[in-house]
Formats: sequence, C-alpha cells, structure tokens
Amino acid sequence: MQLLDIHTHKVTTNLEAISIQSFSLTEPLPQISINKPISVGLHPWYVTLSNLEGQLAVLTQIAQQPQVKMIGECGLDRLKGEPLANQLVILEKQIALAEQLNKPLILHCVRCFDELMAMKKRLNVQVPMVIHGFNKNAELGQQLLDKGFWLSFGEATLKQEANATKLLIATDRFFLETDEGEAGIASIYEAASNLKKSSLDELKALIFANWKKIGLI
Repeated sequence: MQLLDIHTHKVTTNLEAISIQSFSLTEPLPQISINKPISVGLHPWYVTLSNLEGQLAVLTQIAQQPQVKMIGECGLDRLKGEPLANQLVILEKQIALAEQLNKPLILHCVRCFDELMAMKKRLNVQVPMVIHGFNKNAELGQQLLDKGFWLSFGEATLKQEANATKLLIATDRFFLETDEGEAGIASIYEAASNLKKSSLDELKALIFANWKKIGLI
C-alpha cells in the first residue's frame, strides 16, 4: 500500500507515494498531466473579487477533468488577501462548484474558523471539507471534527510539542501532507505512526480508508 499525500505544492517523483499536487489559478498553470492527481482552486491570498468571474469560469472548466480530485486550496485568511467579506463570497462560489462536481474541498484557514464553520452550516455543505496544515489547539480541532470537517497534518507531526500531535493521537479522522515543507511524506508517516503507537502498515491502511471515505480512491 502506497503512502498518500493529500496536499503538496512540490513535484514528486517518489514512486512509493501518491500525492495530490495543488495548483492555484491565480498563478501560471504548468502543463497538467492526465496521469497525476491534482487539486485546483483560487487561493485567498491572490484571488480578487474583481477578477472572480473570469477565473471562476476557467476553474469550472478545468475542475471537470478527471485528474482534478479536489477543489482548492481555497479558503479564508484574516491576515492576507481581499477583505474578509470578499473572501467569503469567493469561497462560497468555490463551494458551490465543489458541490456541483461532487469533489472534496481542500481548505486554507487562518483565524477564520468561526466563519468557516458558520458557512458550512448555512450552506449545508455535503462534500467533504478538509482543512490542510492544521496545527491549532486540540479543542478547536475537535470542534471542527464534530462539525464534519476533516483535518490534514503536515510537518507539525515531527514536533512532539505541536498542537497537531495531540490531536492526531486522539483521532483517526485525519490525513497527512507535505504542503511546501522540507520533510518528505515518508518522514511524516513515520512520525505519525510513532505518535499513534501503530505500525506503518496500520497507518497506511487508516489513511487509505479515509481517502476512500471522501472519494479520492
């Protein structure tokens, strides 16, 4: 069973891993291979409301391709990007697209978790919503899990004192990722299996089952 990396911005040649490479339509898109799974979205740091109509049309066209497994990363960021009111409009449009195509969302969220939870409830979102790179306190993490979100952990799993490690120990509802970090997915799996006190094969089976639950396999 292969290692599964739900979110990366790096080109990987690791034959032992399946990685979902993330692209933003706000940046030049490379030639997309039909043989590699990807996610595509409008990142909140770069997308603007004034350009949304045109970019959303392109996103809608690309997102229908079978190698596009997830919509995003998209989301909310209180510290960077458009005013939050605009970001909410932009995210809502991408959620609607994900619902239309029945594809999971990979989400970026900085200091906007209340707004994200409220949006999920208001829109009654049915597709899986995965918050990537989660490393906030366990109480917030559990609240998100209770409301139906999924969490993805990255390099924070390598640090014993990180918030992510406490939550990872307590739940099985998670994914693993490399994002833009230096650590490879094998190192993150090894750290996570040690934290879970499980074998690597058991962890692989758990992550595989979670990918299957949200329709990635």
